[in-house]
Amino acid sequence: MAPRHQRPLGRRTFLTALGGTALAAPALAALAPRALAGPARSAAAGALPLTIANDSGSFDNASVHVYIVGNQDGAQVRVTADGTLAPVSVADNGTDGFTDYAIPLAGGGETRLSLPYMSGRIYVSLGQKLRLRAVTDGDGRPALQYPAGWVSSDPNHPVLHDCAEFTYNASGMFCNTTMVDMFSVPMSLRLTGAQDQTTGTVRDGGRAAVFDAVRQAGDFARLVVDDTRVIAPGHGLDAGLFPADYFAPAIDEVWDVYGGKDLTVATDAGTFTGRVRDGRLVFTGPASVSFAKPSTRDVLFCDGALAAPNDGTTGPVAAVLGAGFNRSVLLSGAPQPVTDAGSFYAAGITNHYSRAVHAATVDGKAYGFAFDDVAGFASYIQDTAPAGLRLTLTPF
Repeated sequence: MAPRHQRPLGRRTFLTALGGTALAAPALAALAPRALAGPARSAAAGALPLTIANDSGSFDNASVHVYIVGNQDGAQVRVTADGTLAPVSVADNGTDGFTDYAIPLAGGGETRLSLPYMSGRIYVSLGQKLRLRAVTDGDGRPALQYPAGWVSSDPNHPVLHDCAEFTYNASGMFCNTTMVDMFSVPMSLRLTGAQDQTTGTVRDGGRAAVFDAVRQAGDFARLVVDDTRVIAPGHGLDAGLFPADYFAPAIDEVWDVYGGKDLTVATDAGTFTGRVRDGRLVFTGPASVSFAKPSTRDVLFCDGALAAPNDGTTGPVAAVLGAGFNRSVLLSGAPQPVTDAGSFYAAGITNHYSRAVHAATVDGKAYGFAFDDVAGFASYIQDTAPAGLRLTLTPF
């Protein structure tokens, strides 16, 4: 499959909910799920074997809790321990106001589960259970407030947890590990089927290396939350922990340079040629698209002035620009996207958080920002004939 900047874009989105937590609407970083007929069903048809392996070395199986939550046909659902797909219900909230959708691991060794067709996330929490509240959304439908560990007021802020994302449907399995919001628990995904693929593996000592690298990166230092997590700089900006004008000098320089020469961006739709005119970066080519000067927040979230609609033209160009700003390669003089990872993050003003998480993985791939899959650098794998998925908690 072509990189996502060269195919329809479907970055996962979340709705703002009570207390700063996230109301679930995951569509995955890889592909928007294909609609499936019928209501929530058991895993009997199309079930995919899922193995959870706890190689963390820091927590025993009894201390690890797994949650499989997401969407099917627009309905909020969760997977039970026996592989049944059950709807989210406000009635599931206990006396403490939260659901208990945790799936326990086996007493020892690996835990074998199954995944039905759905799109969502596999969360793991270590030491404590997640506090997930079922609510009613704006349309009166049951929905789940997802954990937002980067928000200090979120009930899951003290809980050590992380997740992987996936869409599994009749077209196959599409999945990734993610550091777009934060980095906390090292984990890897192995997808077998037509191929045997692994992604997300953190090298020995890699978790500590991420924490240390971000602590030493000046303006990024406050993103480290004790030994619990490192939050992404976009969320840090929103929390007042990261400068709102961090990228401003780099953005100004890009606008100045491309006021006097062309910027070339290659996509599946064709090659776009851009130049700054009247304050906007205007591209001609297969279509005319243009962008206002982005803010630091726009760069970190790949949103706002760099929002990427699923239109096949503006979206792919926006994704390449977002990646170029985060990797600090837009002034390289090379056509975009730049594919030489050795040139990424070399400037003083760069996304040092993303640099750190990439440096920590065995294959150099990670989801350090929303369009990190531009040119194929995300920890993403897919298989159109999947036989099994394995999620491993790797050593701390």
